[in-house]
Amino acid sequence: MTTQTLPAADLRSHFGFTGMPFTREISVEDRWSWPHFDEVLGDLVRTIDQRQSAVLLAPAGAGKTALLRATVAKLPEARYRVHYVKVTSIGKRDLCREMAAACGLAPTGTYPGLVRRLQERFETCHSSDGLRPVLLLDEAHDLRPDVLGMLRILTNFDMDSRLVLSMVLAGQPSLLTLLKRDELEAVSRRMGHLATLRLLSRAESRQYMEHRVRVAGSRQFPFDDQATEAVFELSRGNLRATDHLCRKALEIAALSGHPAVDATMVTAARARLLP
Repeated sequence: MTTQTLPAADLRSHFGFTGMPFTREISVEDRWSWPHFDEVLGDLVRTIDQRQSAVLLAPAGAGKTALLRATVAKLPEARYRVHYVKVTSIGKRDLCREMAAACGLAPTGTYPGLVRRLQERFETCHSSDGLRPVLLLDEAHDLRPDVLGMLRILTNFDMDSRLVLSMVLAGQPSLLTLLKRDELEAVSRRMGHLATLRLLSRAESRQYMEHRVRVAGSRQFPFDDQATEAVFELSRGNLRATDHLCRKALEIAALSGHPAVDATMVTAARARLLP
């Protein structure tokens, strides 16, 4: 099969898509609604509504950040002020600087000063503005234990007698191992809910593919049964892997002039993607 690059417009026209299929650029409104995702979403929203904090675990590519976006969409702007921070393996001061920037504060000063200013901002949001502050920390599995332990201080208001800030710590399953460490028990005890996203089943994988094809505007499902099976076997129900495989397989099919993707094209697509 040829390895030339196919212009996006040609790929769309070949299969009758009105938009580029299987990209991450999909609105919350167009997301695929499946019972497991919706159940986890509902649990997170209820936990935040109760002014509690939560942990969200999901394998890489399983839809964790998409779930965070859906959570934000469910929180009315008239009641909540949401701040999103994608964390890395950095120190306490640097994480506070990232949080300050997300909250519209100048990311300068000492670590204790930054913590105090962050707490003051959350307190003002809660008491003066009448809004509930919510902090989403994505990729939290990358946090160092001492940095993760700092969150206990950040959520302590009036000698730990008031619930002001809700947090969602979102990360890969290794985050749970981290939170089980003895020195992080005080942080774990502050989490009111543990949510876990799983990978898709075989049937759900096909339903997801069909949904993404419809969202992209095609009236026909351009994968035969063997190709659909191959996508699941190679992706093992991982959403991101499914997207990459499907998009690359569609490109291969369009380049070769085929009206649908077969299993050999899915295999060829896998060979052209990083492990």
